[in-house]
Amino acid sequence: MAELTIIADFAENLALKAGELIRREREQNTLKTDYKDQTELVTHADVMADEMITGAIREAFPDHRILSEETMPDLSQADELDTPLWIVDPIDGTVNYAYGHPQVAVSIAYAEKGRVQVGVVHAPFSEETFRAVREQGATLNGNPIRHSGATVPRQSLFATGFPYTKDALEPLVNRLNAMIHQCRDLRRIGSAALDICWVACGRLDIYYENVSPWDFAAARLIAIEAGATAGHFSEVPDGMPADLWGKDILISAPEVWQPVREILREASRPI
Repeated sequence: MAELTIIADFAENLALKAGELIRREREQNTLKTDYKDQTELVTHADVMADEMITGAIREAFPDHRILSEETMPDLSQADELDTPLWIVDPIDGTVNYAYGHPQVAVSIAYAEKGRVQVGVVHAPFSEETFRAVREQGATLNGNPIRHSGATVPRQSLFATGFPYTKDALEPLVNRLNAMIHQCRDLRRIGSAALDICWVACGRLDIYYENVSPWDFAAARLIAIEAGATAGHFSEVPDGMPADLWGKDILISAPEVWQPVREILREASRPI
């Protein structure tokens, strides 16, 4: 436990420094933008923050591996579970960042043998830091947080997102149609990490989406440690750690998790 606390302190300090960097770059400099795979927006601040975070991890923990969105987007690394793994998203919500929106986060997770043990999500523009260590609870700016306690989908607020590529939207639209008719309302925040952290602290009741490990690994642990239920509404492949599998994830207040899972599974079936 003491070692994990040291790692959590290290991750939080890194996230705060990265947050200062990306805030400064947006407020004081002209953002330089580009596209990954001709579709996904990236800014020079993404790369700067990524280099700062991964460089510090390599210096402090040279034997650990790093799975980072900007410099190491190779999911096969997650299969090698014996070596401790850091999972980093230097700017979650890059489109928000580029457009001057505040819903932006630095996400840093630490995993051992495929299980995330530490998660830190820092939102620099709202000055909020979410943190969790496995079996030690979750906090927001040092104060304990808890899920909303929602009991029925009809009275629940949900969030989701959509991929950069728009060539396979029909299943997503079907799920959205089902959810919007059976829940209170939708929020589209634009940062998966913050969506999940907002479930953790009760600002949202439900979150579902298809995302990559760096988008959700830290926030998922934070939600679990805040008492939320985390899982998938489709099957996780054999041999893949659930903590790192981002297809069809569902995180919510416990009592609505199973009913919402059924809504999403039914909406996913071919007509």
